[in-house]
Amino acid sequence: VQLQASGGGLVQAGGSLRLSCAASGRSFSTYDMGWFRQTPGKEREFEAAIRWSGDRTSYADSVKGRFTISRDNAKNMVDLRMNSVKPEDTAVYYCAADRDGRRKLVVSTTANGFEYWGQGTQVTVSS
Repeated sequence: VQLQASGGGLVQAGGSLRLSCAASGRSFSTYDMGWFRQTPGKEREFEAAIRWSGDRTSYADSVKGRFTISRDNAKNMVDLRMNSVKPEDTAVYYCAADRDGRRKLVVSTTANGFEYWGQGTQVTVSS
């Protein structure tokens, strides 16, 4: 599967942004999907994930209550709605797909649980 992330940009603190990830292939509806972010010199960090069926989600504590992940299996899309953004949310954001999601009881929250990655989209939050 190929993933294409978009929607990044410059936003003021307290504002909102929506990231989108378009996936190719016919197996999208069987993949768990996740969003990660990375800043220079740091490892990729988990932010949010959604089960292949869309009925379960998981969030990092740092974004819980501010970010919302959703998916549309008919359109092969997964979104990350970012509200009340903070300067510390500044990072390159990556979407990722876990092809083994249907074999797992819970969604992965680590980078090594996802096999496919998009190219990343830059989000910059100004103070």
